Amino acid sequence: MTVWREDILGQGFECTDIDLGADEEGPLVATLVRSRPDSLPWLQRMFHGKRRLEGARVLYVHGWSDYFFQRELAAFWTQQGATFYALDLRKYGRSLREGQTPGYIEDLGDYHEEIDAALEIMRADAGEPVGDPGRRLILMGHSTGGLVLSLWAAQNPGGCDALVLNSPWLEFQLNSAGRHLLKPIIEIGARVNARDILPQIDNGFYSRAQRSVGLPGEYDTLNADWRPDRSHAVLTGWLRAVIAGHARVSQGLQIDAPISMLLSARSALTLRWSDDFTCADSVLEVDAVARAGLKLGPELTVLRIDGALHDVFLSAAEPRAAAYAALDRWTIGWAANHGPRA
Repeated sequence: MTVWREDILGQGFECTDIDLGADEEGPLVATLVRSRPDSLPWLQRMFHGKRRLEGARVLYVHGWSDYFFQRELAAFWTQQGATFYALDLRKYGRSLREGQTPGYIEDLGDYHEEIDAALEIMRADAGEPVGDPGRRLILMGHSTGGLVLSLWAAQNPGGCDALVLNSPWLEFQLNSAGRHLLKPIIEIGARVNARDILPQIDNGFYSRAQRSVGLPGEYDTLNADWRPDRSHAVLTGWLRAVIAGHARVSQGLQIDAPISMLLSARSALTLRWSDDFTCADSVLEVDAVARAGLKLGPELTVLRIDGALHDVFLSAAEPRAAAYAALDRWTIGWAANHGPRA
């Protein structure tokens, strides 16, 4: 039986641990966070019926050097009637334990274990019997989380009903040519010492940009150990795993669910700070990601948001509102054709 406890986000949020055994650094857990939709008053239900996503479930997975903290994002989904869940992967955020290397993994496929376990908990949470296809499932991933969920969806045909990607890390910043040049070097390095720390290239510009644009109040309470201004140390074995994921995307994934991919309209990847960082993606080459997205599956909608940051839902007020509006329009179309099961 799953035991839920109050989450660090406070009222309206609960969480539970997922036991994943142990590795050489100690016990492994993932953490599933839950936010339920508010009940509609009976009079509103009588005149307006069900909300668009009534009974649907959303599972969100964060990016690199990150964890789930976005109350506003959860509210977007729950206000439409969906139950929202977020997964802090092993060695990230709520799941990070003392003595562990933050975010370290050597095969992105290992994350499928906690995704599968989270989905089982979500089905049980809804009272669905084993083997029942259950309510409609929307997977949502940001950056590396978008890559992880894309690989999971490709390996589990029919496993989800929609995939929403927020600036997914589908291609290396130096594009496919750079990835091919770097891959053998990283391969050799990982064989010699998978835990060798690579040079830190994050100057903290992305975090500075987020603070500069005036974000919701939740940003002021972030855990700096879980989401540092400069990213966690990049280890050779981890980078090899990410590059292997990019290679799989480039070969084509054939995901059978409708996909919505939100991206900034432009990138800003210079080595010196400028105001451009406050209105562009300073982490990924968005045009390369857009091209890579064409390899995900046959039903892809690309939504480019002018002025958005790497996390489009942590942008300044105007592009953030535009991102939510674009996703809302896409969700209307999706629900009309692929809406929640009765």
